Formats: sequence, C-alpha cells, structure tokens
Amino acid sequence: MAKAKDKSAGRILWTDKGSKRKVKPVGIKSNLLLLFTLLLLFLIGGALFYVWSRIQVIQLGYEISSALKAERTLAEENKKLRVEIATLKSYARIERLAVQELRMTKPKPEQVIVIR
Repeated sequence: MAKAKDKSAGRILWTDKGSKRKVKPVGIKSNLLLLFTLLLLFLIGGALFYVWSRIQVIQLGYEISSALKAERTLAEENKKLRVEIATLKSYARIERLAVQELRMTKPKPEQVIVIR
C-alpha cells in the first residue's frame, strides 16, 4: 500500500494502490486435508452404524428370548386348561352332579324318546 500525504490536513492517508490481495490457488495440502476429513467422517459413520446394528441384534435377541419364554408359559397354561375342560366334560362327573346336586334319576325306558 502506498502512503500519500494530504498537504491540507497534515495527515497520512492510505490509498488503494497496490492493496489488492493475491488469491492463492487451492494447494495439495488443502486437498489432502479435505480428503482426510471425508475419509475420517466415513470411518466414524461406518463405526457408528456397526455399533448400532450390533446393539439392535442384541436387543432383538432379548425380545426373541422373552417371546419364547412367553410361548412356553402359554403352552403350559393351554395344557392345563385342556385337562380342566376334559375333567369338566367327563360323563362320570356330570352324572354325579345330576344325581347328588340336582336330585335327578335315570329315566325309565318308556320315558326315553329317540330323535333321528
């Protein structure tokens, strides 16, 4: 920059002559830095995706395990209920309840009507 004296005011003024800055072309160092940064971001993203996927696999494993446990519990309960149904439908039990609690008797042959 060039200095010029303003004779009327006695001050030094800066002029624009030669004040243009030269623009440096993008060098190899900045290209390498950009490439290294992109590579680093890609590796970090890949690592995060890998960790997330492993966590999902473990979580799904726990869900499958709990679902299998619930299935075994329900299957066992189903067996118990089927046994209870068979017990309640038993002809001997129904006949005993009819005779003892309801005071029923077996019908005589002339009271039986066969429907076809």
